[in-house]
Amino acid sequence: MSSTVQGHCDPAFARVREVFEEHFAEGRELGAAVAVYAGDRKVVDLWGGVADRRTGRAWQPDTPCFGFSCTKAVTAAAALLLAERGAYDLDGPVTDWWPEFGAAGKDAATAAHLLSHQVGLPAFARPVSAEEAADAPARAAELAAQEPEWTPGEGHGYHALTYGWLAGEIVRRHSGGRTVGAFVKDAFARDLDLWVGAPDEVIERAAKLSAGRRSGGGTDAPGTTERDVLTRLAEAYLDPQSMMNRSLNNPHPGKGGYNNPVVLRAGWPAAGMTTTAPALAGFYRDLTAGRILRPDTLREAVRPRVSGPDRTLLVRSSFGLGFMRPSQTFFTPRAGRESAFGHTGAGGSVGLGDPEAGLALAYLPNLMGDQASGDLRAYRLTQAAYASLA
Repeated sequence: MSSTVQGHCDPAFARVREVFEEHFAEGRELGAAVAVYAGDRKVVDLWGGVADRRTGRAWQPDTPCFGFSCTKAVTAAAALLLAERGAYDLDGPVTDWWPEFGAAGKDAATAAHLLSHQVGLPAFARPVSAEEAADAPARAAELAAQEPEWTPGEGHGYHALTYGWLAGEIVRRHSGGRTVGAFVKDAFARDLDLWVGAPDEVIERAAKLSAGRRSGGGTDAPGTTERDVLTRLAEAYLDPQSMMNRSLNNPHPGKGGYNNPVVLRAGWPAAGMTTTAPALAGFYRDLTAGRILRPDTLREAVRPRVSGPDRTLLVRSSFGLGFMRPSQTFFTPRAGRESAFGHTGAGGSVGLGDPEAGLALAYLPNLMGDQASGDLRAYRLTQAAYASLA
């Protein structure tokens, strides 16, 4: 096994460390971190490898990493907290508090539609730059004026990036104009190394993302049917005219990709979080323990609102109000099929909570895997964590 892995691992969760070390030994990782809570007890806090391939800088216990769409769960929690406080009605018309959103046949859309990928705005109608994307109110206004791809509520499709400016507008309009990042810090992340919009000193020490070889395989990988689905997903991703391609790649992050400081500072509310694995796992720990949302609010939030063919991803997906549920887009071990929720991120990252199991987990790599071809690092770590609970 590789000696690159450092940190703490409870003996009962030794399998998590073994899998993590296997990934480094097999060349599946450059640098990464994984953290697991069992209840309020941190049972895994591991890191290893290189945070910056160019300089050789080592990954440290407090190295933050870009979390891609793991951000959506944090943004959703912020929006749900405001609903819980009575700021707006989740099932009421968006036009009650955002009149302009009723344009182009969207007058019956609800906040629940915004949060569950049902509103029909999975992509901008025109190319948007990283600099333009930093202006959240302007991007929200642009989406409000745009014609939907389908009638809100009559289908669902993953809103890979637009989700952030839609759900983020809920937060902005009901929190005194605060950004998602500012509200999250004030409301429930003050003590967590988690930023939706990172300050310069965090950007400076953050892990640098690197392109990597595709990382699938393993005897515990999903079966043939799932691999056929992943092939279809990869083909759609490469088609510039597909809804998937337009949703995932616009706005474009610009020079440096998602290492671009313009993106990291802006904190896109769908894919703009910089965090450590212990902090992201700590978010799910607090969420499942009822310290962010009331238990009844969380139960309603993770209840599947949509399940089935996804108009953007072309496979079966399942969403509550901002949270993924087990499906072809959120591979979950059998033990977590009924109660696990969370969100994956491009390149292989994941955040997961399971109230029934008392489990919270986060995994952040900087070697980008290709989820469209089956990046199973997070799945294998999650599988090991569930097995350790037995």
